[in-house]
Amino acid sequence: MRGDMTAQHHPKGAPWRNFHGRIKGKALRPNQEAWLDEDLGRLSPGAVDWEINPERKPIDLKDYFGDREIWLEIGFGGGEHMVHQAVANPEVGIVGCEPYINGVAMLLGKIRKSGAQNIAVYPGDVRNMFDVLPEESISRAFLLYPDPWPKKRHHKRRFVTEEHLRPLSKCLKKGANFRVATDIPDYVRQTLEEVPRYGFEWLAERPGDWRAPWNDWISTRYEQKALREGRVPHYLTFRRT
Repeated sequence: MRGDMTAQHHPKGAPWRNFHGRIKGKALRPNQEAWLDEDLGRLSPGAVDWEINPERKPIDLKDYFGDREIWLEIGFGGGEHMVHQAVANPEVGIVGCEPYINGVAMLLGKIRKSGAQNIAVYPGDVRNMFDVLPEESISRAFLLYPDPWPKKRHHKRRFVTEEHLRPLSKCLKKGANFRVATDIPDYVRQTLEEVPRYGFEWLAERPGDWRAPWNDWISTRYEQKALREGRVPHYLTFRRT
């Protein structure tokens, strides 16, 4: 989810949503272009974009995943965590949203290598996905090393704001966990202030509950960069009430 502001096409009838992030980075390799052409269509969770679903009809996740429980990863970066979880939990379906097409291409390569059959991919803004996710359809959500937007005037661009948290809360089942990992102390502050406002409770009783990673955690490239640069990861777990 990290990046610079990039303009997006605005479909007719869609609400105006400023998007502050990269859509594409350096040129893709030929094999990555092939993965996008060959794999992305069949991994679609359904009609998410405004152009193909202007009525914003809820998507039927059972069409894709059957009776599996569904997890959601918001901004999956290069996809290492999502593929790790998919392989470790084949009984679960995982939907990943990521607008940065280079990250999507990286994920597709990892899916091919892993053989995972329980992943769906939406290469766009998670707010579009929130529009069409059925209420209380998601059993777990992940927000891992989101763009920190460190300048105070940019804090409203962070994910942990009403524009994102209210629809996230709506699509999560009661009792579902929402995991947030970040290395930015002020992001921790804002997360702890804002997330409980939208129907979540923080599941922490002792310092180890936010200092130690989850038992099923795999360290991402963003986390490795943070550790190299001397920043301390925080692992926050919330429950939908």
